[in-house]
Amino acid sequence: MFPRRSSAQMVRGAGHDQQRFRKDANTVQAKRITRRQAIGSCMAFPLIGLSSSASAAPSDAWVAWKSRFLGADGRVTDDIGGGISHSEGQGYGLLLAQAFGDRAAFEAIEAWTKDNLLVRDEALMAWRWEPGAAVTDWHTATDGDLFRAWALLRAARDSGWPVALPDRIAADIASLCLAPDPRAPGELLLLPGAETRRAPDRVPFNPSYIMSRALRELGEATGQTDLLRAADHGETVLRELAAAGFVPDWIDVTQDGFAPPADHDLRAGYDALRVPLYLVWSGRRDHPAVTRGAEALSLPDDPSGVAVRRDAQGEPVDRSDLPGYRSILSLTRCEDVVVTPQSINSQPYYPATLHLFSFLAERENDSC
Repeated sequence: MFPRRSSAQMVRGAGHDQQRFRKDANTVQAKRITRRQAIGSCMAFPLIGLSSSASAAPSDAWVAWKSRFLGADGRVTDDIGGGISHSEGQGYGLLLAQAFGDRAAFEAIEAWTKDNLLVRDEALMAWRWEPGAAVTDWHTATDGDLFRAWALLRAARDSGWPVALPDRIAADIASLCLAPDPRAPGELLLLPGAETRRAPDRVPFNPSYIMSRALRELGEATGQTDLLRAADHGETVLRELAAAGFVPDWIDVTQDGFAPPADHDLRAGYDALRVPLYLVWSGRRDHPAVTRGAEALSLPDDPSGVAVRRDAQGEPVDRSDLPGYRSILSLTRCEDVVVTPQSINSQPYYPATLHLFSFLAERENDSC
């Protein structure tokens, strides 16, 4: 199903992505600065003093998200998951609080995270916390740690808030959550967790963990250059998967190429939804995985809905008309992403969070 590429091809592919990104970096950054000047810095939306209903709506949507999913103690709750909390929820909430300029929420989320999820020897979070039982899974999830570190960086750099810098988190991600690509050992793959089971000839890979903007900004700010390499190579792997016709939730990378994941079903679903979202947010709207992601979401026979899960043959298994999932498709099409309190209140935690992320991805880039 997936073609094998030689080590030489892999290196050339990674070099292409690095050159492409660096060639466009100044242009993308200039556009971001222009956009921020035009809208008053969407990196930190003010919650008060808004002068128009148009600018008030996004902040009101954030207030709706907080009222549903954020406790007064700073715990982000997954309502579909039985009221549990997990590291990615805390990382996502921290990033949203920073982006919407909500310092009180930011500090509450970070305080709860420190008190409840930092139970390991290093700076990474335990993944799962349950009411009445506390931490029930001490393993890590790399996307949660990545978003927490990125949120701390943005808070210090963009908001000017006095926060702990993410240097230790970035160092632990670099030392514990990267592994050589079996096809090209000089290239680094981002692992889904610090305890991920892998072998020299087989590494599990979750395409939706490649938030290359966060990896690059963290790598540049903390001097962890391996995070830059993981971002570059991650986009190369996404390019390969898109060329093969299928960007799945999980895949194993082996010496012989891509293989069905040993520990997961081969499908494109709720994880893979984030691939085009994160690429657009990273200024890579032209990446082929964005096109492939839009194709996977689209339902020609149902323009009001999207396919949120497809099987290994590419056939739609689950459909949804929730606005958070549809917002990702709008983002890939350069359509305006509209978010309101009503839309947030109409959907569970995960699509509601993706809806706000899509809004931020559109506002923090100007690539259409």
